[in-house]
Amino acid sequence: MQIPWQELNADTLQALIEEFVLREGTDYGEQEVPFATKVAQVQAQLERNEIVIVWSELHETVTIMPRDQLGQDFN
Repeated sequence: MQIPWQELNADTLQALIEEFVLREGTDYGEQEVPFATKVAQVQAQLERNEIVIVWSELHETVTIMPRDQLGQDFN
């Protein structure tokens, strides 16, 4: 089930985004991207509708995923 990010409490949304960024792991790119920047990037992707927040009743988990993967990986 998709959860509209606009309906979440601001603190809940912030915690969800931070948990997602931490779960994604380390960058290992040429330049390390600061945590706050990564959080802001995820927030911007939500606002642009590129990614969605999804609740899985089966797994009882919440995740953030690309919109085009909705229905493929998380039912």
